[in-house]
Amino acid sequence: MGVGEPENTRGIITTTVDALFNWARKSSLWPMTFGLACCAIEMMATGASRFDLDRFGCGIFRPSPRQSDLIIVSGTVTLKMAEAIQKLYDQMPDPKWVVAMGACASVGGPFDTYATLQGVDKIVPVDVYIPGCPPRPEALLYGLMRLQDKIDQMSISRKQEEFIAGNG
Repeated sequence: MGVGEPENTRGIITTTVDALFNWARKSSLWPMTFGLACCAIEMMATGASRFDLDRFGCGIFRPSPRQSDLIIVSGTVTLKMAEAIQKLYDQMPDPKWVVAMGACASVGGPFDTYATLQGVDKIVPVDVYIPGCPPRPEALLYGLMRLQDKIDQMSISRKQEEFIAGNG
């Protein structure tokens, strides 16, 4: 107990419901990977002990969309694969977030062909874009920290769609 501190406030934490929910959400992201090309190698390196994703609360990649609230799309997305990404995204529980990792997932990369989707944001809403070809593990960590900052600004009283659209 410090000088001038009331005795009855010891052990009491005051916060808002939004702050509590946002802290829990940003501190326990459950990522599902969707590695399609060379960016997936860097994503695997990020999950190894050198970069330690567990520091950020998202250390274990989940195999099922029903257990995930974050999908990391890395690599070239073809039109045939776009349907699978859309199905996986639809199966994820709300709230859910998407990270586009690398130039191919963000804008199609060097592949400007009829069979390549020019950015995963054409089929699912993307929250964070990570540039690079392929981006280093540090870039993925930085992108995840930016996603945590974005989650910290959410409110449970607003719908996630309004927040993504920037109306809130």
